[in-house]
Amino acid sequence: MSEEDWDNALLVFRACLPRRGRKAADDRRFLEALHFFTVENVRWRALPKEYGHWNSVWKRFDRLSKAGVFEAFFDTLATMSPSAHLIQMFDSTIVRAHVSAAGAKGGKADKPSAARAAALRRKSTEKRTVAET
Repeated sequence: MSEEDWDNALLVFRACLPRRGRKAADDRRFLEALHFFTVENVRWRALPKEYGHWNSVWKRFDRLSKAGVFEAFFDTLATMSPSAHLIQMFDSTIVRAHVSAAGAKGGKADKPSAARAAALRRKSTEKRTVAET
């Protein structure tokens, strides 16, 4: 992106930020960290130190995404910028899942048919029985 594109993107990003809270020190560095995270497909902990502490970047990303900042940011950029197609979206479709999330729990998948299920004996009684003493 050119410097003019960065200036426009930063103006729009700052306009989309919530009005409450402390203002961040360097919005461009934050956006560059998100870009690095998605393009290089790394974990948050693997962000280079030049972008700041990984946990601070993640917390800010999490807070802003829950507030809907990125949706407003990308929608606004798409309507006003001729280079909006160069901006990448940050969503779960480009983030790889951990290897342990690859499969589901196994087990018997067959279920009895409705007719067979109706014919099966009940496993409990409808009324309580009183024990004789």
